[in-house]
Amino acid sequence: MASVRAFRPLLRTTPRLATITPPTKRFLNAASAPALATSHAKATGGRQGKVHSDHFDLELGMPKSLGGDGAKTNPEELFAAGYGACFQGAMGATAPTLGIKLPSKPEDCVVDCTAHLIGDLKQLDLGIRVDMHVWAKGMKKEDLQKLVDRTKEVCPYSVATKGNVVTNVSVEVA
Repeated sequence: MASVRAFRPLLRTTPRLATITPPTKRFLNAASAPALATSHAKATGGRQGKVHSDHFDLELGMPKSLGGDGAKTNPEELFAAGYGACFQGAMGATAPTLGIKLPSKPEDCVVDCTAHLIGDLKQLDLGIRVDMHVWAKGMKKEDLQKLVDRTKEVCPYSVATKGNVVTNVSVEVA
């Protein structure tokens, strides 16, 4: 009996099972997980070349800020388009799991994504920074923020760039 009394203070300070939260670590093995979708594009000529896929043929050009005429798309625009579309798709998949309803009209929920090429060209020390603005009509700001926060953990682009690309996300409701 004395041994039980000795452990009571320790047991009182131990967290209850109800307060233990499940781990947030992902268990996806990217090397062996089955592909849900596969996309392919071929690039030739670098920043002033072309990109081709089964669905598009695009000519690339240098932006004005890098000495080009700015008349053609560039890799950062393609990255911004892909990230924004992926993030919005992940929002749509995530919302029901949080009990949140997104606006029914596509134009009432917009992800505006900007990718910046950053760094030092002379030193070849380059990277990307992303500014993303999520706007939704008819939602509570707290709900939209909660959805965006969870989507950052789910979106494949967000997961892939975590720790490598600074992504600043702002939300706005109307």
